[in-house]
Amino acid sequence: MGSGRPARPAQLDPAVADGLAGGLDPQALSEMSHLSAAALLDRVRHNEDPEVVHRVLTLVETVGVDEIAELWSDAEPDSLPGVLWRLYMLRTWMRTNRDSIAHLWRVGEPVATTASAIAGVDQAPTEDDIVRLADSILSGAFVGDFAVALERAAAFTDVVALGLRVETRRMVERATANGGIASPADEKTARTKAARLMHTSASLLSTTKDFQHGANLWRRGRLE
Repeated sequence: MGSGRPARPAQLDPAVADGLAGGLDPQALSEMSHLSAAALLDRVRHNEDPEVVHRVLTLVETVGVDEIAELWSDAEPDSLPGVLWRLYMLRTWMRTNRDSIAHLWRVGEPVATTASAIAGVDQAPTEDDIVRLADSILSGAFVGDFAVALERAAAFTDVVALGLRVETRRMVERATANGGIASPADEKTARTKAARLMHTSASLLSTTKDFQHGANLWRRGRLE
């Protein structure tokens, strides 16, 4: 996400961009957030042209995360723009941290379970597998069953969150092993890192619940 971005094509309505640049009142921004999310989803579902799907899939890289954040990031997690924002951020996170995420999946899911089947992940995914999965989940939201895409995302984040908790426990155990001979500084560093990992795990679990709730709302026709 820190690399330079290519010039942004006009994939967002110019009126939206102008409104963001000039500043909108919260109510108008909320309405634009919902309308833009619904329009984007509807456009792809009624088109399914591979080029259109690719442009939507790579919206963060081409339009820019800041622009999308300004439009969708404040939307409620039980809304269409809020869920789409989380799906886009999940894809970005998975692609950026593919190596560590592949490791966390193997830690959290050492034996294939229903989560593997739902998410569509091999028992021991490679970095390339993680990238393909990230694209598959997001594109599935546009050209497949939206609820299924959210359920795949939920299963994936749930396992990775578990992997983080396992790694945290191992880190603390190593720092306090052998009768606690680790230096106070080393033990403090380990506990600080462990606290950060647990915070990330908790955030992922919250996102898991958002995806699950979004899937339920979509099936009931109430995700707007």
